[in-house]
Amino acid sequence: MSSSVPKNKQALHQAITIAYEKILADYLSIPEKYSRSIGVEGNVKGTEISVCDSLAYLIGWGKLVLKWHERQCAGKEVNFPETGYKWNQLGKLAQAFHAQYQKWPYSDLIAEFKATTDELLSLIESLSNNALYGVNWYDKYTLGKMIQFNTSSPMKNMRTKIRKFKKNKNIN
Repeated sequence: MSSSVPKNKQALHQAITIAYEKILADYLSIPEKYSRSIGVEGNVKGTEISVCDSLAYLIGWGKLVLKWHERQCAGKEVNFPETGYKWNQLGKLAQAFHAQYQKWPYSDLIAEFKATTDELLSLIESLSNNALYGVNWYDKYTLGKMIQFNTSSPMKNMRTKIRKFKKNKNIN
């Protein structure tokens, strides 16, 4: 697999699918008893989060991408990255995702992660290569780039942290 940045619809779909399948396999290998243990490197410097929080983070970003697209298609204003947050407040946004899913059981978070990723992949399938990569969608970024920034990239990044957590807990 090349680690190059996707530049078309097929490469984007493949990048998300590969990153998703790899991190999902890691999540499925972690026993539920470890799911709320703090020990995963957080997105705020110097913090640690739980496996469930890491899932909440990935779900949160996936759902945001879907919300951005939905609002833009409806002709509504899109507040990037999210209403009430600026790009320099992503740590606070991550903590909001953690809080939003705090009470969810591990199995439900995994199911939600699957459903959100399926929805993202369906969205990509529904769009033309031109819609994804032919025009700037937000600032100087194409929609494809914005999707990748907030799906496959954080999945790969989080997988490194999850694998370190598994190693520290002796989970195979």
